[in-house]
Amino acid sequence: MKKWFDNIKNANDDNMPLSMKNYLLIALGAVIIVIGFVLMSGGEPSTPENFDYSIFSFRRITLAPIVVVAGFAFEIYAILKRF
Repeated sequence: MKKWFDNIKNANDDNMPLSMKNYLLIALGAVIIVIGFVLMSGGEPSTPENFDYSIFSFRRITLAPIVVVAGFAFEIYAILKRF
């Protein structure tokens, strides 16, 4: 993957604040954030007669918020990194 990433030409001139590599990293960060929100979703609607305890699973309480925060941190890196 690194070899493919290094072969991307900088289509923008030097006066532009972001290069093509920055935009690709921003898109990757957005995909990571969407994956985190997908991990958070799901389950049946709860009714007073039938409560769904799967909302307290490790995936929804711990893993998904970590993935979302990591995606936002990656977005900040992708914007600030100068290529």
